[in-house]
Amino acid sequence: MARWRLIAMGLGAAAATAAIAVAAQVGRPSEVGPLLPRTAAMVTIPAGVVMIGDNQAAPEERPAFSQKFAAFRLDRTPVTVAQFEAFAAETGHVTDAERFGESAVMDPKAGAWGLVKGATWRRPMGPEGTAAPADHPVTQVSWNDASAFCAAYGLRLPTEFEWERAARMGQTADGHVFKAGDPVAWKGRFRANIWQGVFPIHDSGEDGYRTTSPVGAFGETPAGLTDMAGNVWEWTASWRRPYADRDKPFKPGPGAERIQRGGSFLCDPGFCEGFRVSARSRSTPDSSLINVGFRCAADLSSGRPATPRT
Repeated sequence: MARWRLIAMGLGAAAATAAIAVAAQVGRPSEVGPLLPRTAAMVTIPAGVVMIGDNQAAPEERPAFSQKFAAFRLDRTPVTVAQFEAFAAETGHVTDAERFGESAVMDPKAGAWGLVKGATWRRPMGPEGTAAPADHPVTQVSWNDASAFCAAYGLRLPTEFEWERAARMGQTADGHVFKAGDPVAWKGRFRANIWQGVFPIHDSGEDGYRTTSPVGAFGETPAGLTDMAGNVWEWTASWRRPYADRDKPFKPGPGAERIQRGGSFLCDPGFCEGFRVSARSRSTPDSSLINVGFRCAADLSSGRPATPRT
């Protein structure tokens, strides 16, 4: 039997998450033959040694440490609604939110998260809401859904440290990396899609958007990536663990959570500042939320092209 639970989250994480306990899944892409090529570009992230975390930030982001990385590839943008639609049409994939019949939406009138029946990736706010624009990041997809999407194309989700390595190559068009205390607006120009106004009651939309924005709307980083700050949190392959325990054996138990990175349009600088390069959020793998999407990664040895095939 499936059941929901709403979990209040601390600062530096999503305001809440809806966990879906779902029965065994059927019709997953692993049971389907090779898929048509994606119309999506991947960017090569070079090997290097990079600092992870921020000793001036929340405890979740400490202690900072040095990490060595092999080169890998990362999607240029979050997976869009159009890309997910093509995947669902070809595989018949049914998301956790669709299977359970409801998912999590922030209700600005109530100033709180709630479960909305019929809220899915097609209509993230629910049946009465507008259809998700094709060029926006897909949302209301669980970690299970995101992982299945990437696997169907011979890809994977990035680890949270890979994600941060890529983000530290610049999160905005001018190459700036948001750190603890950095302003998200500069000389009257917003550099990410986040919350403005009175959180969580009123988003003034000063950055041009009150929910998600088209991928790439805030420019491209020096590495060639978009939306590495704000717009939607992004699922990673990593389980939530304290950094001090990162090298210890780990076996996830009931309620274990996967890490999300990047912040979202619901991140208020006065509360979570999730758009910072080192910020972490988390949810259980079967959670589906209005402000969480994903992008895929690949090892260089996979032979996946850095540019889309036609």
